[in-house]
Parts: sequence; structure tokens; C-alpha cells
Amino acid sequence: MAKKILIVGGVAGGATAAARIRRLDETAQVILFERGEYISFANCGLPYYIGNIIKKRDRLLVTTREDFMERYNIDIRNFSEVTAIDRAAKQVTVVNALDRKTYTESYDKLILSPGAEPVRPPIEGMENENFFTLRNIPDTDRIKARLDKEKPEAAVVVGGGFIGIEMAENLAERGVKVTLVEMLDQVLAPLDYEMATIVHAHLREKGVECRLSDGVQSFSKKDGQVVVHTRAGGEIPCDMVIMAVGVRPENRLAKEAGLKIGGAGGIIVDGSMRTSDPHIYAVGDAVEVRDFVTGLPVMTALAGPANKQGRIAADNVTGGRSVFKGTLGTMVVKVFDQTVAATGPNAKSLERNGVPHLVSYTHSSSHATYYPGADNMAVKLIFSPGSGRVLGAQIVGGKGVDKRIDIFATAIKAGMTVYDLEELELAYAPPYGSAKDPVNIAGFVAANQLKGDLEVVHWNELPGFDPENEVLMDLRTKRELEKFGILEGAIHIPIDELRSRLSELDREKIYIPYCAVGLRGYIGHRILVQNGFSSRNLSGGMETLMGCMEKLVKEKNLALKLTDYRP
Repeated sequence: MAKKILIVGGVAGGATAAARIRRLDETAQVILFERGEYISFANCGLPYYIGNIIKKRDRLLVTTREDFMERYNIDIRNFSEVTAIDRAAKQVTVVNALDRKTYTESYDKLILSPGAEPVRPPIEGMENENFFTLRNIPDTDRIKARLDKEKPEAAVVVGGGFIGIEMAENLAERGVKVTLVEMLDQVLAPLDYEMATIVHAHLREKGVECRLSDGVQSFSKKDGQVVVHTRAGGEIPCDMVIMAVGVRPENRLAKEAGLKIGGAGGIIVDGSMRTSDPHIYAVGDAVEVRDFVTGLPVMTALAGPANKQGRIAADNVTGGRSVFKGTLGTMVVKVFDQTVAATGPNAKSLERNGVPHLVSYTHSSSHATYYPGADNMAVKLIFSPGSGRVLGAQIVGGKGVDKRIDIFATAIKAGMTVYDLEELELAYAPPYGSAKDPVNIAGFVAANQLKGDLEVVHWNELPGFDPENEVLMDLRTKRELEKFGILEGAIHIPIDELRSRLSELDREKIYIPYCAVGLRGYIGHRILVQNGFSSRNLSGGMETLMGCMEKLVKEKNLALKLTDYRP
């Protein structure tokens, strides 16, 4: 007898599951319910349609209801909301949004793909037509219509996550003055703070005002505009507000059906994507899965994992045995001229969960610097202090960031170590890379730390700096210092003069050599230790430190500042 499989929700998880089920079982009766009009659309492309990067609206439609039904012989019921699950009777209650008629539908297996909904915090004054969230095509149409018809001059984006950043960029590209308000001290939570500071600088360079460590207190109206009142006492008049403070799993249906829900609100599933009910599966943004590296429960609102989970659920409801082994949360986002990417857990989450780890910072070019157009990229590599196993990576830069983050993601999945990164043989030609690829360089530096060839001090360890016993040593050129300044209290010895000036140094002191990005600091460190001096290299050099100085001074009470260079 043919199985009857119901799917609640389309887009990445549900539509993928439906197509996969049909490829595996031509006889199954498959019904997909979608409460909106569109069963499969490119939700990641919505901000770029608003910004006129994607010109045609129909390019957002991955497939239409009619095309999907014809190709896969699946009963697609859009404008149909599943409002209840009767687990004992194995049936769902459905409400047709067009005529409001209610009916029930039985199932053998049920797949839930309800997704996540934008968080709308209960803030005073948020009830009018000037407030927008972005989740689907109707939301997109509303925002784009406002921009096209009324041409607002100023907008406030509340929240610095993916949607907030992408909307800030696309509004700015359309000539709107954008202010971004974020409660945290950084944008893009998957990044660690020091990597996010590079993004902050770029946003400001592009004209986006960033108000970090500040939340929205309330809204009011004045002279036809919205006034955003922040907790720090600021007032920001604007013509529209984009609420992008995050998403939460749509778990109402699962919760009311008595399915197990995790601490963060996600539907708990096992590796087969099965819920606490053996006949019900769940996929996508609404489920709680395991972090591939730590094994801890996480929520990941990303299209890639949702697609994979849809395939796995389809395999299992049709009698197969597939397992979702966990997520890396691999992400990439465009921020004007920058590319920002991450994979695996960040250092702050590992620290919070007590997972031992080390980090390294490197700064590399996207391809050979003698070939025109090379972009810089900052790389943070996170690895195990024992085996050197790669745990995570973050990159901020220009061209080539995406391919490097994919290499790191592959390395984590394969259980590779930093020693393996040293040996990777990656494609090289001057327009595309370097003989020592940025991935190799990250591996070299991390391996040097593990082998004891390099002892480092990181930016966040400088509050423990002891000026009585430790000496900052700037190894940059005189020209660099005249242009950029020098850390107050540091001594200046250009790297090429260091060997000849060792007699000037005090062997009772510990020296912290640094340069622009870390390479000359490492060379200086090796010269010092091989000549009997104590030394620790400032990891990542001034490029990494500069974005973090305000935080160090403000929160760590560290007297650290740049001063003019005086020979």
C-alpha cells in the first residue's frame, strides 16, 4: 500500500523533501501545505531584489506551484495553513486561507518545515506603516514599493545579523542614509569581536552609522517621521525602520502537538530528523540540531543545512537510513566591497562551553601581489591545543574569501589538523592565488604555535601586560610609523636592524615584537629567542589590534593608545 506523506511548509527544507521523496518513491501520495502563495523562493536573494541588484522579481521564484506539481506529481496546496496535529489519529487540521474552510488530512508520515519567523519585540510605538520585517516575498514587495514610490531619505535598521547587514547595504546602495542599531558590541554574531571590528570600519567607510552596544527603547512620530529612541539616550529621525533583531523557530504547531522542544525553542530531532514522535520528522530553521565540532545543541537558520535535512528526512520516511551528522554553520555574506565568512564554532562559544582551543591570526593576499587586483584577507583559525584539529575559521576580506572558507569547512568535516593545512596542495596561478595559499599560511602559523616555534600574545591578553617587565617592540619602518603612529611606550627597532642592535636590549625583560600583520613580528621573535631573549609575538600585528583598542581601553581599563612617532 502506498504511503501517504504530508509536508508542512515549502522553501528549502519542505520543497527539497518533497522532490526527494518522489525521486525515491513513485507511488507515495505526497501533499505539501504552504500557508503563503509561494512554495519555493530564493529568500536569501530578497535584499538584493530590494536593492535593485536582482532586477526581475520572477528571478526570486525557484519554481512555481504548477511546474512543481507537473514535474513531481505532488499535490501542492498553497494558501493552506496546518493549524493542528492530532498525533493519536495521525491527522492534521488545515485551514484554507482563501475561503476559511477547515478540513482534516490523515498521514502515515509527517514532515514539518515551518521555518523561523522574525522577532518583533514589544517596543512602544511600533504599530504603524513605517515598520518592516523581511521574511518572504510579500514583505519584500512592501519594502520595495516604499523605496520605489516614496524614496525615503533615511532608514534605521535594528539588528546587525545577516538580514540587518544585507538590508543596510542595499538601502545604502539606493541612496538611503542608514543607521544600524545593535544591542551587542558587534555585528554578525558568528564572528568573534576582533573580526567583526573590520566589518564595523567598512560599514562606516560606506556611510552606514553604526550604533553598537545600544538598543531601541521606544519609537515616536514627529513631523511625519519615525523617531527611534535608543537606550543610550539617542534620538534618530527616519522615514522607515527595518526590524532585523533575529528570528525564532516557528514551533507553535509542534509544541501544541506535544513534541519535545529544546531550550532555544527548536524542535528536538535525532540524526534521522525524526522528532519525539516516530511518525513525525522536522527540518530547517525550526529544528535543534547538533554542532558538528562540539556535539552541543544549536539552532542554525541557513539554507544549506535545511536542504540537506530535507533530503535526509525524505530518505528516512521512504524507508532509507540517512543521518544528519551535525552542522558547521558555514556562512558567507557580502558587506559592500567585503566578503565575510565563518565556519565551525567561534572562540567565544568554545570558551563559554569550556572547550579547550587555540587561535591564530594571519593576514594574506587573495592572490600573488605582483598580479594586479589582489585583496587582503584577515584569517582567524581556531584549533585544538593537543592534536591541532581544525575547529573553526573566520575570514574577512575581498576576493577569494569564499573559496578559503570552503576549504576550512571541508577540513573540519574531514577531521584534519593544522599540520594537514600546511601540506594542502591548492591551485595556484598569479590571478587566483599564491604559492603559499592563505590556507597554508594559517596552517604554518598555527603549527608553529603547537611546535613551540612561536609564542604569542593575543590582543585580548594585553590587559595582562606588565610594563615593568615587558617591552613592546615595533619592528615597522620609520615611514610606516610616521604615517600610522606608534604604541605609546613601545621602542622602535626596524626588523632589518634588529640583529645589529641586540646589545641595546635588556636580557631581564620580555619583549613583545609586533609589526603591521605579524610576519615581521614572527621573524623578530625568532631572532630574539635564538639569541637568548624572552619574547612573545603580538599575533596578527597592528591590523588585528587596532580595531580592538577602544574595547581594551573602555572595558579592560588598559592605557593603550597610538602616539606620533618621534625618533
